[in-house]
Amino acid sequence: MSTTVTNTLRARSDRFEPEAELDPAEQRKLRGHLDQIDYAAYAANRAVLGQALGRVDLHAFERLAVATAHARASWVTAVVRMTEVGASLTAEQVAQLAALRHAFDELTEAYDAMRRLVERGYLHYQPKA
Repeated sequence: MSTTVTNTLRARSDRFEPEAELDPAEQRKLRGHLDQIDYAAYAANRAVLGQALGRVDLHAFERLAVATAHARASWVTAVVRMTEVGASLTAEQVAQLAALRHAFDELTEAYDAMRRLVERGYLHYQPKA
């Protein structure tokens, strides 16, 4: 499995890439073992996350989207206000902006993670009635 780092996200390739030295029968056997390992991780995630979060609905995604939008607005509004009086920012202002951006990044990551949990079947999505 190969891993690619993009910005702050780590993307993994799910393709099986066998060792060149393995004969086809050994490759199939290894693929079977890896499938068992992947299923064990899937089952663990489904059990733990399902118990922790239960079902999620559109309202959960909406609340997270609103919180993320507020965090983005706070970050961008702060930098616009800080630069109204001049281009130079103090170390304290930069630290404040970093904290605001970090909050936005964390909420964005949480949204992406929750979406992946539904996509992978770890969480049951209850559609809006």
